[in-house]
Amino acid sequence: MPDPTEPIAVLSATGLSKSYGDLVALEPLDLTVPEGQRLVLVGHNGSGKTTLLRIAAGLLEPSDGEVSIIGSPAGSLEARAAVSYLPDNPVLYDDLSVLEHIEYVCRLHEADDWQTRAVGLLDALSLTDRADDLPSRFSRGLRQKTAILLGLIRPFSLLLIDEPFVGLDPPGRAALIELLDDAGDSGATVVVATHQMDFVSRAERCVALRDGAVIFDGPPGQVDVTTLAG
Repeated sequence: MPDPTEPIAVLSATGLSKSYGDLVALEPLDLTVPEGQRLVLVGHNGSGKTTLLRIAAGLLEPSDGEVSIIGSPAGSLEARAAVSYLPDNPVLYDDLSVLEHIEYVCRLHEADDWQTRAVGLLDALSLTDRADDLPSRFSRGLRQKTAILLGLIRPFSLLLIDEPFVGLDPPGRAALIELLDDAGDSGATVVVATHQMDFVSRAERCVALRDGAVIFDGPPGQVDVTTLAG
């Protein structure tokens, strides 16, 4: 019988691996991320971070092993409803304004009171004056802010973000850190792949990958994260 005092495992991976022929993108790993934890995922390019996030988001099939999101298989309707995933390259529609993106995402996920929250997020990310504009005309940083807003405004229990600070100016990075803190304070589990030290210092746990294998799993303060990310 489950121990009611134990935190719920929001993300659970068992024997998870991914290969492309002879190329091993992710070595077999076991990983459990409890409810409300803030985890930073570090590693050099090609270390397996994006592969892990995409499998957890249900966008990539593993070669072996399994992943569950709050007890449901990754990629299932239940898991997709619980996960908000922001890839490293923003995915936006060319013919929808920022506000139209917001309404589309919120109605798709049956979000409540989204108009009020939209005002707050637009302000936090300095997008209020660009709300009626098309993101297709935005700079990389503004597109990134739009994608962040859309990822945060929908309901989720698990937030997966891949290199969200790339392209953001210092005020944008500071705003994102505050929003990630807010998500964690509200009870969401937050997993961020990043080299941004400001967020690393706020995380409770660091998982480092190298060549698809876990080389560290523990509190960020116990290791020089810069050596793990290189």
